[in-house]
Amino acid sequence: MTLADLWVSFPLVVLVGGTLILMIGVSIVRTHKLALGLTLLTLVLSLAAHDLALENIPAGGYELFGLLNVSGVQVFFNALFLLGAIVTALFAYPYFNERLERCEEFYILLLTATAGAMVVAAATHFASFILGLEILSISLYAMIAYPRQSHQPLEAAAKYLVLSAVASSAILMGMALIYAASGTMAFAELTLSPESGERSYFLLGQALICVGIAFKLSLVPFHMWTPDVYQGAPAVVTGYVATVSKGAVIALLIRYVQATDVLSYDGVFYAVVFVAVASMIVGNLLALLQTNVKRLLAYSSIAHLGYLLIAVLVVNSARPELVMETILLYVAAYFMITLAAFGIVNLTSEHETEDNEQLEAYTGLFWRNPLLASILTAVALALAGIPLTVGFIAKFYVFAAGVEGAAWALIWALLIGSAIGVFYYLRLIYTMVKEVQPGATALPRIGTQSVVAVTVLGILIVVLGVYPTPMIDMIRSIVQASGF
Repeated sequence: MTLADLWVSFPLVVLVGGTLILMIGVSIVRTHKLALGLTLLTLVLSLAAHDLALENIPAGGYELFGLLNVSGVQVFFNALFLLGAIVTALFAYPYFNERLERCEEFYILLLTATAGAMVVAAATHFASFILGLEILSISLYAMIAYPRQSHQPLEAAAKYLVLSAVASSAILMGMALIYAASGTMAFAELTLSPESGERSYFLLGQALICVGIAFKLSLVPFHMWTPDVYQGAPAVVTGYVATVSKGAVIALLIRYVQATDVLSYDGVFYAVVFVAVASMIVGNLLALLQTNVKRLLAYSSIAHLGYLLIAVLVVNSARPELVMETILLYVAAYFMITLAAFGIVNLTSEHETEDNEQLEAYTGLFWRNPLLASILTAVALALAGIPLTVGFIAKFYVFAAGVEGAAWALIWALLIGSAIGVFYYLRLIYTMVKEVQPGATALPRIGTQSVVAVTVLGILIVVLGVYPTPMIDMIRSIVQASGF
């Protein structure tokens, strides 16, 4: 390992080292505050270490051991993962402090899951891809099962374990078939053999990998686990699953599509188009039927990932820099909005009981807690893509990328899905402004750090919608520095 290798990999080294220190620390002194403090310190130091890494990264990215490629785009994703983990840790402290006597292991799992996400986002080889994916997935199984005394989290973890294992098996089988056809596992070296038998292996392998990735992103028709897991998992974990774990797979998908040119095969391309259109329409239609806020957000996330696939599909027909700007902007906006949404579900829940997830529980929230209701309103408007929110800016970029790539069928699906989505987002706002019924349950005591985190996210959703120039300029400079 050279000195440059060390600096580029330093953020991951800090994160793994901090995880080991946390394991040793909580084994000596089992204190919730100590676990939270060490977790936040590790995440902040890893985030700061990216400044050192950026100084040693050339325009095309830096290759590490033939398994990882670290570029400005990957550093951007890493920053989102670390910030998402910081917000999750802040939400988790009051949530678990009143529910569990011992919950220090949760923070160890949070750090290992984040490390797995960083590996997946940088993967350029099947070995690093599956290694990072399994580190992330296995950590999520246990995180979803918190708190252990409740029935719903255990059921959700069991469902996710079984179905995620099936998806991972499909990905592994796809890797084996592609290796049999091409003789390599490096993304950049994957080529289709001219021999008919090996061609069949190659295309079948690509199809299996696409199925596994579609499951991880909860795209239709591989989406049925999503509402059950979102509903059963604790709200703080649901927010992490919806953002960091999916963000890692999105980063991997972008790299895989660009390196292998898999969308140049008509069969693969039209299959992904079908999945994108189905996700946009079915996700929004099923969200209309929901009276459970967590399930509503689950189907909403399915639709939003369908929107994001538009940018992925036009990567070869539109300007590469516009496509990459669109993806980074959309993922950043999605992180802010989703973390704020599940943060409010967490803050309005009685910490000794189940999450506050039924729609009627939010009746009159404007009159009971104007701050949280205002933030949730901004979240709903951003998810609907209403102007003056960051959600509108993100959706406009997707629309522009689709027009640039002449993906008219996908554009129509985006418009129809967005029109359907406006109804159930406005229904949530209408519920909050209704008159409070006599005997309504008072809101629980709220931790200061959680309120601050949610408020900051709410402010960013609005401010970056009104004045998005700083975020757009930052993303554009990252994309240009990465060689697009």
